[in-house]
Amino acid sequence: MRPIPHRLNAALAAFFCLGACLDAATATETVPAGDARVARMGRMADTADGAVRFAYPGVSLFLRFEGRTLALDAASTGEKSWLDVIVDGTVRTLHVAPEGARHVLVDAAQPGLHTVQVLHRSETWHGTVTLRGFTTDGRFAPAPSLPARRLMFLGDSVTCGEALERSPPGPKQPVWWNPRLSYGMLAGAALRAQVHLVCHGGRGLVRSWNGRTDEFNLARLYELALADPARPEPWDQRRYAPDLIVSAIGTNDFNQGIPERAAYVGEYVALVRTLLRDHPRARIVLTEGAILDGEKKTALRAYIDETIRRVGDARVSSAVSRHYPGDAVDAHPTRAQHAAMAADLVPQLRAAMGW
Repeated sequence: MRPIPHRLNAALAAFFCLGACLDAATATETVPAGDARVARMGRMADTADGAVRFAYPGVSLFLRFEGRTLALDAASTGEKSWLDVIVDGTVRTLHVAPEGARHVLVDAAQPGLHTVQVLHRSETWHGTVTLRGFTTDGRFAPAPSLPARRLMFLGDSVTCGEALERSPPGPKQPVWWNPRLSYGMLAGAALRAQVHLVCHGGRGLVRSWNGRTDEFNLARLYELALADPARPEPWDQRRYAPDLIVSAIGTNDFNQGIPERAAYVGEYVALVRTLLRDHPRARIVLTEGAILDGEKKTALRAYIDETIRRVGDARVSSAVSRHYPGDAVDAHPTRAQHAAMAADLVPQLRAAMGW
């Protein structure tokens, strides 16, 4: 058998180096995305080779390196996955293709110390993203520290940041999603807190926007790291202990009309009691979200009030959401409206937490 050429050996070694490694021939260092030098925020599933997989929006990885270049190996199960790459405060947007690719995140003229965040813009139904690892021509520094405070937002497409950065005319584009500028993540920034978004467009508490009850609605989404119906991955609630959980669900439940009160409140009571059991130190705030108005908003407010009364725990309270109608292009709140939603919510959350 003919020997494999040296250059091919080196290339194969670099590609399959999934632990932290240093390639002497090319002077590059590679770490898997799940390495301890990469800080993580959001729900992820770990693979045996050190890669991470995620699908909820807002999932972020943070790292620092000293060098000139940084590359990322990434792939998606769909055609609609996008990432924000934030290098030393400068943001650019990156498409992740199903076939996978190595993406150059940093290519500086001179070596230096850089801080990088990679944030998932897209939703579960756009595709599940796999990040295999990062490669630099320099060296990786210890992982950046994340805020001590921890928030979790439960919700639907509004919480996911759907069509927040729309730029008409034209059909809706996946790149219009931007959870980084959503009300939940803006509130987290104002409160100096980590944020987990557990949300899915079109879903509700008891039924989806189309009235279906056999899809993953909120109680099921809450249990999962990956809410892919074909390959769901469970989430261990011990991996993240929120100080505050905000539930902004209900818009899709009410899309087909006002749901029956007893069943809806019963489901909400069961969910809140699950949250209290899983996170005994957390406070929980229920709110109706930005889209509902009129009699539907009034009904949901009454359901929330009854849920809180029936749960009967001082850790559970409510926050009022004003109506934000989107614009002529889309009923989802605009970027400016998300900022206003966060401004409305933050004082109420501060009061609930004593922050």
